[in-house]
Amino acid sequence: MTIKEAIQKIEHFCAYQERCHEEVVSKLWSMKMNSGEIDQIIVHLIEHNFLNETRFACSFARGKHRIKHWGKIRITNELKVRKIGQNLINLALKEISPEEYIATFEDLAERNWKSMSENDLLKKRKKFCDYMLRRGFESNLIYDKVRELEQE
Repeated sequence: MTIKEAIQKIEHFCAYQERCHEEVVSKLWSMKMNSGEIDQIIVHLIEHNFLNETRFACSFARGKHRIKHWGKIRITNELKVRKIGQNLINLALKEISPEEYIATFEDLAERNWKSMSENDLLKKRKKFCDYMLRRGFESNLIYDKVRELEQE
């Protein structure tokens, strides 16, 4: 595959959905490009604004919070797996307003608590906490909420 063909294919790949550098490099390796060609293509993508880590991180954080209802810890860990720097992670997390974050947390917590059919309170508490921790919410928020829900 020539560089021109690869650029055309990877531009489409980036235009379809926001991508991080690591996803693009991985795709280029799967297209059997060598490291010199990959560097050249990455530079082209950045210059033509097809690839932008800041835009990716912000979009990722907003989307995962609003659509999948992930907490900040899970979003942070997923961005780290994609080799996004801590400064960009902090910037991306600012995309989620504190009011929206708490509203999502409250809604998810109450829905989950009500949907559990567990009769044993200790088992119910453990299942609830495990679920909310897997979603990436902070433990202090979760434990405060579980105490509040047990009082009802």
